Amino acid sequence: MNMKTRTTWLTYVVTIILALLFIFPIFWITLSSFKSGSEMFRYPPTFFPEKFTLDNYRIAFEKGNFGRYFWNSTVVAVLSTILTVIINTMAGYAFAKYDFKGSKALFIFFISTLMLPLEVLMIPIFHVVKFFGMYNSFAGLIIPPAATPTGVFLLRQYFLTVPTELMESARVDGASETRIFFHIMLPIAKPAMSVLAIFSFMWRWNDFMWPLLVIRDVDKYTVQLALANFSGQYSVDWNSLIAMSVVSVIPVLIIFLLFQKQFVQGMVTSGMKD
Repeated sequence: MNMKTRTTWLTYVVTIILALLFIFPIFWITLSSFKSGSEMFRYPPTFFPEKFTLDNYRIAFEKGNFGRYFWNSTVVAVLSTILTVIINTMAGYAFAKYDFKGSKALFIFFISTLMLPLEVLMIPIFHVVKFFGMYNSFAGLIIPPAATPTGVFLLRQYFLTVPTELMESARVDGASETRIFFHIMLPIAKPAMSVLAIFSFMWRWNDFMWPLLVIRDVDKYTVQLALANFSGQYSVDWNSLIAMSVVSVIPVLIIFLLFQKQFVQGMVTSGMKD
């Protein structure tokens, strides 16, 4: 076995070990969600349930009204993702392909907001949401985070890799700017848009702090707020909490599996310029 083969095998072994270390907690919590309450806290602990039970899921959906919260999060995450992809794609395209007056300064100013922590921006954004009557509504969850500096930067860097000659050729053929954007640029930008869609969905689905500030009615709670409700002042419903935590991971996993090819391609090419 030569040195190159040995290095390859060592890389595979280290990668497999690291993957198992990261996957183990997910397997543990998934299997624990099928355990009874007494078995879940047994010592020494058991990895596989002695008797599989779906009571934890049934109780959470029936008594915890989790189906309602799951639907609320789905609506917020999907609509917010669609709006985020549309706005950031147009903004990134404009910053990358149109050299208008003050474009560079505006882009630097927009990106510099990444240095501001969310806690600093919460109060002014909350006042804006309340002023426009979006408090305690899904619109207050969907609209404010639609334009993100990360998304604009990601799409701008991707559009910079697209040759400007394509636009010039299309203009010579009589194509309008709108046609160039929708029929030429958007199909090319699918990998970067998929990356942004995955990130946006995860951000909105896992968001806790912003829904906690904007939403007052329990019927409008998202999944993360509902999970927090399982933790009371004196006790925690661990059975339902673990079961619903497992369920809350499924949508994000499905989104990643659907767009994984575009995600990898977009991560490789974004940020690179020929």
